[in-house]
Amino acid sequence: MHGTHLLLEEPIRMASILEPSKPNFFPAMTKIVGTLGPKSRSVQVISDCLNAGMSVGRFDFSWGDNEYHQQTLANLKSAIKTTKKLCAVMLDTVGPELQVVNKSEHSISLEAESFVVLTPDQDQEATSDLLPINFHGLSEAVKKGDTIFIGQYLFTGSETTSVWLEVSEVKGEDVVCVIKNSATLTGSLFTLHVAQIRIDLPTLTDKDKEVISTWGVRNNIDFLSLSYTRHAEDVRHARAFLSKLGDLQQTQILAKIENIEGLTHFDEILQEADGIILSRGNLGVDLPPEKVFLFQKAAIFKCNMACKPAVITRVVDSMTDNLRPTRAEATDVANAVLDGCDAILLGAETLRGQYPVETISIVGKICAEAEKVFNQALYFKKTAKFVGEPMTHLESIASSAVRAAIKVKASVIIVFTSTGRAARLIAKYRPTMPIISVVIPRLKTDQIRWSFTGAFEARQSFIVRGLFPMLADPRHPVSYFLFFHLLLTVYFCSEE
Repeated sequence: MHGTHLLLEEPIRMASILEPSKPNFFPAMTKIVGTLGPKSRSVQVISDCLNAGMSVGRFDFSWGDNEYHQQTLANLKSAIKTTKKLCAVMLDTVGPELQVVNKSEHSISLEAESFVVLTPDQDQEATSDLLPINFHGLSEAVKKGDTIFIGQYLFTGSETTSVWLEVSEVKGEDVVCVIKNSATLTGSLFTLHVAQIRIDLPTLTDKDKEVISTWGVRNNIDFLSLSYTRHAEDVRHARAFLSKLGDLQQTQILAKIENIEGLTHFDEILQEADGIILSRGNLGVDLPPEKVFLFQKAAIFKCNMACKPAVITRVVDSMTDNLRPTRAEATDVANAVLDGCDAILLGAETLRGQYPVETISIVGKICAEAEKVFNQALYFKKTAKFVGEPMTHLESIASSAVRAAIKVKASVIIVFTSTGRAARLIAKYRPTMPIISVVIPRLKTDQIRWSFTGAFEARQSFIVRGLFPMLADPRHPVSYFLFFHLLLTVYFCSEE
């Protein structure tokens, strides 16, 4: 086994658990996506987030306008220059998300066993008795006894900031509900989720298309997080839209699975998407609690075998207000890594949380510790068996490279690639050492001008576990070979 890595089933000396972790040149191989917002949009905080281990900046358009997010992105670019740490950009669509609109931003206190009315009349003021929503078809979609959940970013870590409702009756376009728990809602916007009910709205809304064709095109986004993906056709539709927007045809689509409908069509969605985000907040409302972990393990395994990144959300909710995660949350992060996830996505924890930098740092440390006991040998065997024989030439080379690197106790694996596919295939076999992906730019033309590709491919590696990209300089092709000889020495150098 490479270095200090252990097999999970090997006995671990209890005393060794108390030993401080050794510093490593590379951060955790599991990537961290940080949502940038009110508490994490200054240059200084973003710089600290990058130094703490954030590799993808997420821009959530459920709130805030283009100008607000543009300023945040400008700060991210400044932080990248200051820290000299690259970071990819993810645009998260709103999709068919139902929202409660609180224009006054006054706190709303809801008392258990009281009644509250959900109305599509957004001109009304939000009160303890009346909540205006952004959807006119709710009364047609629900029936008596259905469950509705309301919270700020579905923050279920504390039931004092989110509320469960049960539909009592439908009156015209209004829905009368019984409040099941006391809570105080604060802020201007709350997410509304109806358990196991299909909402008849398009996955990629007109608002989403406007944001993508303006803000997305202007900033050459690396990833599109497609909220509430329910069918493979949703992904195909989004890809067709991106293909008409110049360089955004290279943007990778991460399908966000958030409800029963997406779960049911998971296999078809996985075939079409470039990766999967398991939105456990919404899924935790639709699924019985005892079934959530089953879906997580099955979905991650399918993503691993398809060589597509799996991203997990909602892991350390309590760190929105606390400096340390709960024991259950720390274990949850580690289990996600042991399951094989590629990245951890932090939402409210970094968006509006009090400790965005500390959250990223602690999650990164937990990931690094879990990676040390990841059973790579068993995983390799399972993956090779799933792939079967005969393998494709590229798959055979990738798996053999990982096996050879482990046998010689290499410190790193170096991959030269132009599309990133070879590097991702090597990462699929989860080697115990980092993979340096050297992206070789390619010359392309649109009949008007010439340009080099490679930047997209390099940044898109930031969501794949174990991949650390470098963009080669197209002006010095000879340097590739000098670089290659230099890294060969590193490759065969053990950690001793």
